[in-house]
Amino acid sequence: MKRISHAILCLPLALAACDKGDEAGSEAASTGDQALVATKSDADVPTWLSHTDPTEPARWLASREIGRPAAEVGSQTEHLRHSLARAKEVFIEDPRMMANRIVQLGEMLAEAGKPEPYADLLDGLEEVAAATHRKQLFGEMCQHYYNTRQQGADRATALTRLKERYSLQGEGRVSP
Repeated sequence: MKRISHAILCLPLALAACDKGDEAGSEAASTGDQALVATKSDADVPTWLSHTDPTEPARWLASREIGRPAAEVGSQTEHLRHSLARAKEVFIEDPRMMANRIVQLGEMLAEAGKPEPYADLLDGLEEVAAATHRKQLFGEMCQHYYNTRQQGADRATALTRLKERYSLQGEGRVSP
């Protein structure tokens, strides 16, 4: 609490120093003064991806999963980028919303003791939706997947059940 109140008190001083240019910064450094300034750096990974956030959904997902900023180009980010592109073809929601839902589903499964990598979740649900040959609601499918897992099904069984259930849509027999 002491550090926070110190930061609040120092913030106006630090902001005033910003107006004085590089001289103030070098002066503060030479006197050993420390000022805490609130900034949004690349090290901050937001909890949720808002519709105005410029962060690419694939990179944000990779960052959330590893707990620090992910590389813009890297195997995990690239995999998620391709997974989201495929998912965009079979789901109604946009990639930003799907990324948020995958994090939500991943957290719910982890809390239930059934953690799964985000890419696996996204790829599995995309395969289920692709088999229906019509666009699906991603959030709804996430909920059905979670419920099926909570009923005791493992990953493979849950995806098989969802694929069977959703494939009936194409035949006009049953809706999920």
